[in-house]
Amino acid sequence: MEVFEDYLARIDNPQQRMRTEEVLTWVMKKFPGLVPRIAWNQPMFTDHGTFIIGFSIAKHHLAVSPERAGILHFSDEIIKSGYSHSKQLVRFEWDRPFDFSLLEKMIEFNISDKADCSAFWRK
Repeated sequence: MEVFEDYLARIDNPQQRMRTEEVLTWVMKKFPGLVPRIAWNQPMFTDHGTFIIGFSIAKHHLAVSPERAGILHFSDEIIKSGYSHSKQLVRFEWDRPFDFSLLEKMIEFNISDKADCSAFWRK
């Protein structure tokens, strides 16, 4: 978690800080092969130099970004789970339990789908 310490320290709301730390810790434990890093002032995880998942905080939600392909692949499931999304991110509201199962599926999809990807972002 050392890579994320400064980022987490800048989150003023203690509940949001704890939730964000919980999610980032979960990703690190569940997917130990992913590389944690800060880029564009946001925590993210990469695999063989390619983007897998990123996070950012907003007033009402933790934004999770699995790239556009991940949003399209899971759009129905995201909506059925009661979350909303844009073209690039899923909004996990602070006042709801976090759906780790959905996050796990998005990460597994990106790891598999980008296994042969040599660029940071999909083209």
